[in-house]
This record gives sequence, structure tokens and C-alpha cells, in this order.
Amino acid sequence: MIINMLNVDELKFDEKGFIPAIVVDSITKKVLTLAYMNRESLEISMREGKTCFWSRSRQELWRKGETSGNYQHIVSITADCDNDALVVVVEKDGPACHTGSDSCFTKELWQSEDLHEFSLQGLMDLLVGRKIEKKEGSYTTYLFEKGIDKILKKVGEENTEVIIAAKADDKKETIYEIADLCYHVMVLMVEMGISVEDIHKELAGRHVIDHKVKQEKMTK
Repeated sequence: MIINMLNVDELKFDEKGFIPAIVVDSITKKVLTLAYMNRESLEISMREGKTCFWSRSRQELWRKGETSGNYQHIVSITADCDNDALVVVVEKDGPACHTGSDSCFTKELWQSEDLHEFSLQGLMDLLVGRKIEKKEGSYTTYLFEKGIDKILKKVGEENTEVIIAAKADDKKETIYEIADLCYHVMVLMVEMGISVEDIHKELAGRHVIDHKVKQEKMTK
């Protein structure tokens, strides 16, 4: 897909010179905050590679993290189809909210009884909770109580199940077994203190290396 790069002049700031900026975590894809930028703060953000907003309450430029140290390093800035709103994807150094919360959006207003939100980070948070506050009758709690050897054994067993299902060319069963393997690997991650962010950074680093290797091959 070809993405045409916009010029700042093409953006539609409102009558007061502001444009809303939705800040999203590059790893979890969680919405962190909604802030506003004017042309100056947007240009500072692009120049410095860190979020800079316009504080409507203080009527001044606001570089996120300047006092707290919770900087937001910008991965990308994308405008919507009308050029009057921005999505700013970031890698953050700490909580996005002044309350100390990871996100400013924490007050649930309504939730469907039929549809349920799922994310790997959400599952990871649940697993961490099971390790800290062990729930009686929980299989996850059982694994943590048995310790690393039991967890490793299950990872090995599920890995074998994936191979057997894939070798049989059974797509449905392979999906089922991969899900089992992912779950047990995540239990292992919690046991060893490894976060989703740790894996994300490792994979992202490998992508950069792979890209460089491809470029080197093309120039030879």
C-alpha cells in the first residue's frame, strides 16, 4: 500500500488553531491520551521526535515528560481522511496520565455482554495477577505453584502438539495448538519476568537487521 506523505499546510486546524491528537502505544495499541496540537507544537514534535502539545488550560506549549520524565518518542504521525485529526503512535518512557495510570482512558462507561475485547497485553496482565494473587482452582495458578520445570514441560508438550497438527495439515487443530503454545509461553514469560514489550523490542530489532541485510544484498 502506497501512503502519500502530507504537508503540514494540508492539515485543517480548527478556528482556534488546534488539531486533536490521539496518542497510541506502539506496542499495546492502547489509546493513551487525547491532546491538542497547534502548528508550532506539531512542528516541534516532528523536529524533536517527542510529543509536544498545546496546553489549553495553561495556554502554553507542553512537552510531554519535561517535568515527569515520561517522554513519548514518536514512531509515526498520521492524519485522518479529512486532515482534521491526528493519530500519534509512540514508544513511552512511563505513564501517559498525570494520575500515574498507563492510559488516561480508565473509566469504563459501557460494555457489551456479547462482545469482549482481547489483547495479548490484557492476557499478560491476567497472568501476572494469577501469579501475585493465586486463585484457587485456576490452572494458571497451578502452573505457577508447580514452578519453572512444570511450565517448561508444558511448553515442550504444546510445541510437539503444534508440530503434529501442522504435519497432518489440520489447520483448525494447528490454530488450537498454537494458541495453547502461546498461552504456556506467556506463563513462562511471567515466571521469568519477561514482558510483551521485551519481545516486541527484540523482534523490532531483528526487523531492522533483516531490512539492512536485504539492502546490502541489493547493492552487491
